[in-house]
Amino acid sequence: MNEDAGPIFRQVAAEIENAIVDGSLAEEAQAPSSNELAAFHRINPATAAKGLNELVSDGVLYKRRGVGMFVATGAREQLLKRRRSEFADQYVRPLMTEAQKLGIPARDIAAMIDEWEGQ
Repeated sequence: MNEDAGPIFRQVAAEIENAIVDGSLAEEAQAPSSNELAAFHRINPATAAKGLNELVSDGVLYKRRGVGMFVATGAREQLLKRRRSEFADQYVRPLMTEAQKLGIPARDIAAMIDEWEGQ
């Protein structure tokens, strides 16, 4: 785990989220257990469980008593929607704010993006 990337339990949650978003962990598939995650990352199982439980609280995973945790139906779309919103907040809004300060219209920004995509 990366010490600079925030608390370890959040890194565990982010790893599971990334697997769901990229499709390597499908909806209704069983998520790795806290013991599996702990062994793989050499962390305390309680830390791994905290990351998994955060995803349960968010509705991304659900528990089947005595069986394990599974990816909820609609979890990928939920994560994509949240990440798109975060992307807009983190990148698009600051971009457009700076463009307005510089007097660059949105159509010119779109043209710059189109030009960049073609490279």
